[in-house]
Amino acid sequence: MERTGADPAAVEDVVFGCLDAVGPQAGDIARTCWLAAGLPEEVPGVTVDRQCGSSQQAVHFAAQGVLSGTQDLVVAGGVQNMSQVPIAFASRQAAEPLGLTDGPFAGSEGWRARYGDAPVNQFHGAELIAARWHLTRRDMEEYALRSHQRAVRALDEGRFDREIVPFGPVTADEARAAARPWRRWPPCRRSSRAAGSPRRSPRRSPTARPRCCSPPGGRWPSTA
Repeated sequence: MERTGADPAAVEDVVFGCLDAVGPQAGDIARTCWLAAGLPEEVPGVTVDRQCGSSQQAVHFAAQGVLSGTQDLVVAGGVQNMSQVPIAFASRQAAEPLGLTDGPFAGSEGWRARYGDAPVNQFHGAELIAARWHLTRRDMEEYALRSHQRAVRALDEGRFDREIVPFGPVTADEARAAARPWRRWPPCRRSSRAAGSPRRSPRRSPTARPRCCSPPGGRWPSTA
């Protein structure tokens, strides 16, 4: 609010994303964090759960309110403290004292009839997507590398300077410098194949990384 200079009393809603509303994240954290910051009590807040897309969805809902003309000023964001609240805590550990130990779908006959006992997580979903569209580990490693290279270029060009507010004694220049190890990696070379031919890839070890996407010396920079 200090950075934008907006009048806090003019805010019509606060929308936050959070997928495990447990402990300090419970109690409608969009509303409670606004109040804890000392901002006006008359401003409402709502917390949405679209799992890992919760914060992004909060931004969409806020934008849609403004685009529709029903709201003029909305604060949107999200929070998830994984060191305090482990993933899926609300549907597992938090439910155990209530005797609900079989997960969120165990009591739904409709769910089990449609999906059975298949795991519901990103890992299983990624495997299904890869199998359906014939995506290989190499394809995804090359895509990830290109994405990081573009991000580093954008950081160097200052495109995110207005959007990055470092937490703690870290400047934007220091953040860009920390990302520069990605630039040392060689550009990927996709395997050539005849136009229209099916995508084929030799069977690879699940832990193997494609040679063209490995950094010099074979060591990957820490993401800590």
